[in-house]
Amino acid sequence: MTAKRRGAQLAMLAFAIAVVMGAYASVGLGLDGKIPAGMLTYGLGLGALMVAAYLVLARFAPWADPLLLPLVTLINGIGLVIIYRIEQTGQAGASATNQLFWTALGVVMFSATLIVLKDHRALQRLTYTMGFVGLGLLVLPLVPFIGKEINGARIWIGVGGFTIQPAEFAKLALVVFFAGYLVAKRDVLALAGRRLLFIDLPRARDLGPVLITWGFSLAVLILQKDLGSSLLLFGTFIVMLYIATQRTSWVLIGVLLFLGGAILAGQLFDHVAARFEVYLNPESQALYDREFGGSYQLMQGLFALGSGGILGTGLGEGHPKLIPLSFSDFIFTAAGEELGLTGLMALLMVYALIVERGLRTAIAARDPFSKLLAGGLSFILAWQVFIIVGGVTNLIPLTGLVTPFMSAGGSALLANWILIALLVRMSDAARRPPPQAIQDEGMTQVFQR
Repeated sequence: MTAKRRGAQLAMLAFAIAVVMGAYASVGLGLDGKIPAGMLTYGLGLGALMVAAYLVLARFAPWADPLLLPLVTLINGIGLVIIYRIEQTGQAGASATNQLFWTALGVVMFSATLIVLKDHRALQRLTYTMGFVGLGLLVLPLVPFIGKEINGARIWIGVGGFTIQPAEFAKLALVVFFAGYLVAKRDVLALAGRRLLFIDLPRARDLGPVLITWGFSLAVLILQKDLGSSLLLFGTFIVMLYIATQRTSWVLIGVLLFLGGAILAGQLFDHVAARFEVYLNPESQALYDREFGGSYQLMQGLFALGSGGILGTGLGEGHPKLIPLSFSDFIFTAAGEELGLTGLMALLMVYALIVERGLRTAIAARDPFSKLLAGGLSFILAWQVFIIVGGVTNLIPLTGLVTPFMSAGGSALLANWILIALLVRMSDAARRPPPQAIQDEGMTQVFQR
């Protein structure tokens, strides 16, 4: 059974790489009518990386879900193609070579996680350590001399000639902390207090963890001007709290707290108010022309989506250079112009499948910590996609998050490859049959030979 599963995984991996190379060829044909000269180099590079990841997975997590790696390969590869296409326009900062380098490091981190972390349940013993590490990474950009403010947000640190966004790694540490903490405290947090209408409210004494997390999320929003990480942090905790307790009241309390905090911050701080102002009235000429904190970038992205229509202009035939940061924050709209609504729905379906496989792992997990951890990691990915897609389409206020596996940049890509490695490790543990069943299967194969 394992051999058949791995064979199917290898076939799907080959299909994903073939789709990426087809898209790469389409970019060249759309730009100048011929296949790009570097197509073989990029194809062999991406293929070699994913085969290496496949071999590590087959050796150290043979029972893992066979769909996760091919799905991530497809979305990561499409991101490489879109960045290459934007690079051809001459937009500063877009480099498919750099993105392939970060992808290689991501595969290294994926492989190292699987090799080193042989049992993910060992993370439960590091619950509070992970909590301190996560909070430390969140506040690191506020430290003088190493913290850097870029594009109005103080979410970066400078290390040598590189910049790193520590919040991307903080989210992983905090999910481990949330999972371990909620496993230990879920019985207390599930206790009901007074009943209001049809909702059983929690006891007032149990509101402490939610209020503390709410306070930290507001601090991130106010001090770092980072709405994305603030929403990601608090939303993840509330959803994991709901998974642990099955209490709808926690979700309602969380929504009310965040909306109240956001409205208050919008009244007190100009940078928060500017985000809501653009969200509510993006077509305003005054906001469109405003140099900082205006709606120019958002509207250019919406214009691109509109010009793409249902089927898109075709790869290589759009105008992504007209969108600021089209290779990073707004790569989804750049892809939408050339792939159209149909292509974007296909990309969202790939993300949905990755999340579904993660949630399936959570359901199949045999212990509460694994269920919470797999559920939390899956939600982080889904929540991040919703936040960025909602932001660039003006469904919600625009944030500073990037599209997972697609946007240019190293921090998010490395963190998300580690996230997938953790899901693979938990999937392997959930799907692995009892030792006796493995032994019986081995004996059956010997007799069949």
